[in-house]
Amino acid sequence: MQRDLFEEEHLLFQETVREFMAREVLPHHAQWEKDGIVPREVWKKAGELGMFGFSVPEEYGGAGITDFRYNAVIVEEIIRTGASGLGFSLHNDVMAPYLVDLTNDEQKQRWLPGFVSGELITAIAMTEPGAGSDLQGIRTTAVREGDHYVVNGQKTFITNGINADLVVVVAKTDPSAGARGTTLLVVERGMEGFGRGRNLDKIGMKAQDTAELFFENVRVPVANRLGEEDGQGFFQLMNNLPQERMSIAVAAVAAAEAVLEQTIEYCKTRQAFGRTIGSFQNTRFVLAELATETEIARHFVDKCVVALNAGQLSVVDAAKAKWWTTELQNKVIDRCLQLHGGYGYMMEYPVAKAWVDSRVQTIYGGTTEIMKEIIGRSFGF
Repeated sequence: MQRDLFEEEHLLFQETVREFMAREVLPHHAQWEKDGIVPREVWKKAGELGMFGFSVPEEYGGAGITDFRYNAVIVEEIIRTGASGLGFSLHNDVMAPYLVDLTNDEQKQRWLPGFVSGELITAIAMTEPGAGSDLQGIRTTAVREGDHYVVNGQKTFITNGINADLVVVVAKTDPSAGARGTTLLVVERGMEGFGRGRNLDKIGMKAQDTAELFFENVRVPVANRLGEEDGQGFFQLMNNLPQERMSIAVAAVAAAEAVLEQTIEYCKTRQAFGRTIGSFQNTRFVLAELATETEIARHFVDKCVVALNAGQLSVVDAAKAKWWTTELQNKVIDRCLQLHGGYGYMMEYPVAKAWVDSRVQTIYGGTTEIMKEIIGRSFGF
């Protein structure tokens, strides 16, 4: 079926992103995988092309456009090239709403121009060693002392954790108040007591810096609090999670489409028993199933993007999109790897890298099990 999500301006932007990926990313990504990190200069080059902060008002350097389709273009082009090291989607899709919607004028002036230019890289610190999807189990504390909060705690699995200049930290300002005792504070690079642990050694997404963060009596100014009052952090997180989950769903479908396309081409040329493997009925049936399921997922996700733009995407629909597409992504890539035979297990083939990169998709942003729980609770049980 014809895809009708994008208009002409999105397709023109797509060409810009595609050229950027070919010129600035693909020739270097293998080295970044070995290094375990993407150079900061790449962020600045992307910023020069207007790839960050579409929703940031023009007076702070942004485009002033609230249209998630531009975000989707970037996510899809990154995924289709296998450049899993770029933390751009975290910066654009997850962090932008916090820094645009929850900041006051002074904070906007301080942070948004650098956010747009790529000079200030962002991260959000939710997950802790003992609290993953259970955000109410967070133990990091922020105690108010005059014009500062004193932050103590530890975070882990933080995307952009090594490169980040601004980290939105989820902390308990009132541990006795449950969800109503959580506050979001912006911790900046160089604050005394703010430390970074090792760049974590993951099975996939090797070029993406993912770190442990430590906070030991970090004095964070009250002027770095997001929102007007303490205790609103949990609800601010809940408001922004649907867009984060849509970003993951967009990536999931793009990855499934890319690997499926590569596998179809492989099956046209790879031979077994004197014939191409694509000529076997089993191969055709497998590819037929994967193509059908992927296209169905594509149209559901596109519809969700339209709903997100209209401010009508529900928490439940975002959860449906997130769990279904990420599970499908893993299914598609695993079965495509099988069709590659032994070559599918070789890292020189894109399907192998896609296989290890995709596994985390059903975990971060809320696990599949948590997504099903969200959907299940909507039935009123």
